[in-house]
Parts: sequence; structure tokens; C-alpha cells
Amino acid sequence: MEAKMPKRILSGIVVSSNSDKTITVGVTRRIKHKLYKKIIRQTKKYHAHDEKNEFGIGDTVSIIESKPISKLKKWKVISNSEEN
Repeated sequence: MEAKMPKRILSGIVVSSNSDKTITVGVTRRIKHKLYKKIIRQTKKYHAHDEKNEFGIGDTVSIIESKPISKLKKWKVISNSEEN
């Protein structure tokens, strides 16, 4: 039996929840600039599957990698980070 790679888990803030069963999560990372050595923030948006449409803009959520659900959705919401 082959060992599977662990799925990535990210946490971020819901930026948009206009679509049905889909939310957009903005995940912010802090990185050091290669040339200037200054710490900067980078934000990337991920489309995540929200089955019950329970999350709204401003909520903090955790998302986990999954098999592709649609063209853009490759993540699922696993929990509300404030509850944990």
C-alpha cells in the first residue's frame, strides 16, 4: 500500500460568498522580499466548496485540498476557525 501525501490545510477570511455553494477565501502569507529583505504580505484567493451556504463575508474559515469539484474549485471548507 502506497503512502498518500497529506492534504494541505489553509485558513483565511471569506472575501466573497455571492455564488451558490461557493465561497472565495483570501489566504494571506508573510514572506521576505528576495532583494530588499523586507517582510511583505501576499494574499491569494481560493474558491472553496461550501455545501450549506453557511459562511458569509468576513468569516474566518479553514479549507482543505480536495479533488477538483469544478473548473476553479479544488478546496472544501472544513470548519469555522473561530469555533476551534
